[in-house]
Amino acid sequence: MWEPSETYPDPAIEVLDSRFLQYRLSNAAIELLATGIRYGEGPVWFGDGRCLLWSDIPANRLMRWDEESGAVSVHRTPSGFANGNTRDREGRLVSCEHGGRRVVRTEYDGALTVLADGFDGKRLNSPNDVVVRRDGSVWFTDPTFGILNDYEGFKAAPELPTHVYRLDPASGRLQVVVDDIQNPNGLCFSPDETLLYVVDNGSRPNRILVYRVTEDGGLDQGRTFVDAGDLGIPDGIRCDTDGNVWAGWGAGPGLNGVMVFAPDGVAIGRIALPDRCANLCFGGARRNRLFMVTGQCLFGLYVNAQGAAWP
Repeated sequence: MWEPSETYPDPAIEVLDSRFLQYRLSNAAIELLATGIRYGEGPVWFGDGRCLLWSDIPANRLMRWDEESGAVSVHRTPSGFANGNTRDREGRLVSCEHGGRRVVRTEYDGALTVLADGFDGKRLNSPNDVVVRRDGSVWFTDPTFGILNDYEGFKAAPELPTHVYRLDPASGRLQVVVDDIQNPNGLCFSPDETLLYVVDNGSRPNRILVYRVTEDGGLDQGRTFVDAGDLGIPDGIRCDTDGNVWAGWGAGPGLNGVMVFAPDGVAIGRIALPDRCANLCFGGARRNRLFMVTGQCLFGLYVNAQGAAWP
């Protein structure tokens, strides 16, 4: 059971390496912003609306938290059992849907445009997480998690291997950019978008991989950035402007929360939470508020770091 810290600095914010000291605010503590979620995922910040949207996958709804009032409401239901969310270059919501096994864009009038729902004549598995590059290309992971049962979508047999895809904004062509990961999960770009980080939940132990983006928009062979070892399971990830990777983390008591890795892959900080942190994002007017979605709750924490500029 989570309880607010009675002292500063918040003891749940652990310094594992002295490099993390510059990112921890000594008088900022973890705040509980919302509860009553079945299984939260996919937070995305809307600065123009001063609000955060996130997914409650099994409840088949998108939730909303308003910064000014602190009010929590249902943004959209049904959501297609949405998981990961982001914004495109025009500020539109882009979502991964387990139910429709597709990636969709919400237009300004609320209509949905299907960006991808199949490859080579076969249905996608269950798109999980999504990012949009500055060139407008849409990158997403497609594991099988959303079709394993009828809780987070609809149980079905996979028709395709589990890939990472890139959708070209001009041609609409869908391209496989990573084909050797079983169940890729979270992904994010480095601040200059020359590197793509991808969570590999199919290896034992789990890993975070990093790929260099080539001039033609493809990826190199990649390498292991973080070997989770016995430290738990990584999930959703985001980069800050210094190139540190902030990773949702879980797998049991003493492991749940957020792990922070320097650009060299060394763990420098940890934020302890009561249950597994499925995903996170930076938000607020200065992008210095870390929003962390766990299985049942939404938490916030001000940090002395800024999220990479987009989304």
